[in-house]
Amino acid sequence: MLIKIHPVTPNAREVAQTVKMLREGAIIIYPTDTVYAIGCDALNVRAVEEICRIKGIDPKKNNLSIICSDFSDLSEYVKISDEAFKLMKHNLPGPFTFILPASSNLPKLYRSRKEIGIRIPDNNITKAIVSELGNPLLSMSLYDDHGTKGEYEIYPDMIYEKYGNLADAVIDGGEGGTIPSTVVDCTGSYFEILREGKGTLIE
Repeated sequence: MLIKIHPVTPNAREVAQTVKMLREGAIIIYPTDTVYAIGCDALNVRAVEEICRIKGIDPKKNNLSIICSDFSDLSEYVKISDEAFKLMKHNLPGPFTFILPASSNLPKLYRSRKEIGIRIPDNNITKAIVSELGNPLLSMSLYDDHGTKGEYEIYPDMIYEKYGNLADAVIDGGEGGTIPSTVVDCTGSYFEILREGKGTLIE
């Protein structure tokens, strides 16, 4: 199913339709402020496990990332030092993934590595979906790992044609990007950029 949602003023009916599917365990492909991502209700363990299977991800070896709607949600899912909070406040919403210690409120699946990536994208569609859902979204970049050349798909109709069989819905939010988020590790005594991506970190 291809669902078109206006990127600036998301239409409530389509957002509600998407959220209803997520609550029923659906997997969706959706836009962020960086690249298109594949995800689900982050607290639906069965759906998360299915996406890990699709992407070939082992949560015991790879960090998982979730999208929250705003800062009020963060403390429920991660442990944040004062220094990390200040850094995130300067840079979110924005194209960054911050690695933080996972809290006990997350399903055990996320805590096997004791760390989790946190995103608050500057994307109205994503923020509307997460806010309406009331839970975070799992977020994995829609990257072609198995093609002749790894690449990010940017056009929703092409994404639907190529990946529609993997997801219950593809959210058409317009043309996507090709540069992933900048990943910042905030679990140690100092902050470390693990991947340079879109956006310049403000400290």
